[in-house]
Amino acid sequence: MAEPAFNVLFLCTGNSARSILAESLLNNLGKGRFRAFSAGSQPAGQVNPFALELLEKNHFPTGALRSKPWGEFAQPDAPQLDFVITVCDNAAGEVCPVWPGQPITAHWGIPDPAVVAGSDEAKRHAFVDAMNQLQRRICMFVSLPFATLDAMKLQQAVRDIGKMA
Repeated sequence: MAEPAFNVLFLCTGNSARSILAESLLNNLGKGRFRAFSAGSQPAGQVNPFALELLEKNHFPTGALRSKPWGEFAQPDAPQLDFVITVCDNAAGEVCPVWPGQPITAHWGIPDPAVVAGSDEAKRHAFVDAMNQLQRRICMFVSLPFATLDAMKLQQAVRDIGKMA
């Protein structure tokens, strides 16, 4: 019998760059064991074009990606969340909605590539750096021995991933 998929919500303030990258990465790297979503406290309303460009260049699907408010995931018909992970320091310090079901929470702070000034090349480089950091952390996350960890150990393991460089 197949294990049920874990629902993971990545949060950021604008939901246009880091959380979008994380959603796409986990949906790909999780190989059906995870369903990733993303949202923001103050969504930008559109996905950053550099994020879309990078994902498409690396053959990740982008058609379903959109910038949306995190309140969508606090609604009664929203997916039951198993994990809620903030990827920006601003969102980590904000008062989040109460998530039904007491999901495991963690903070994986990543520098915001969307605020990098300068040439398009400098911006692209910042997005590649953010995606590489997220990819390393998501690879560690999907490799966790979920079946053998109790809730407290799993909580600590997911939080420890956010402390990795």
